[in-house]
Amino acid sequence: MINQDELTAVILSGGRSSRLQGKDKGLILLNDKPLIAHVVDVVKHQVGTVLISANRNIQAYRQFGEVVEDDMLDFQGPLAGIASALKIAKTPYLLIWPCDAPYIHKITIDRLIDAMDNNDNDICVAYDGLRIHPTMALIKVSLQDNLLDFLMTGERKLGLWIKGNDFIKVDLSDELKIFVNLNSPEDFRTQV
Repeated sequence: MINQDELTAVILSGGRSSRLQGKDKGLILLNDKPLIAHVVDVVKHQVGTVLISANRNIQAYRQFGEVVEDDMLDFQGPLAGIASALKIAKTPYLLIWPCDAPYIHKITIDRLIDAMDNNDNDICVAYDGLRIHPTMALIKVSLQDNLLDFLMTGERKLGLWIKGNDFIKVDLSDELKIFVNLNSPEDFRTQV
């Protein structure tokens, strides 16, 4: 059984937030609390270490966990943040979650962990019944070199990297609220 001390989480907060006029998405308030806090408040009880992948407002993010910045310049996407987290993770497993999906809950994480525990796959990725959600996954830290090799090819698509590895879909179609993703001002207005 995978235990808490074997898990590191990385909360992806390093994007440009172009649909939010460049506002730092993880720090935007949802119900009087920064978006990232919604995720961290759940994740911190199930992992040994919380990492925050961020490329700006570093001081603000430090209150939520250890901040890791991308090694690659110019907002190269979630894979760059994951690669940086893999370099410093001291556990066998890395839980990946985006800051803009605030409805994560314990059951979600438990099911990803159970899938990893009961299968011999390198990646367990959330599946909504129609498609996978690559930024919601549990991966083996041993994939670090594999990911770096992938990045060296110039590719930046997280889903493509996942599909090129030994992965399993974790059916979370009965938990559709976790897939709500807040990317625009309209998205935030509908959640209040």
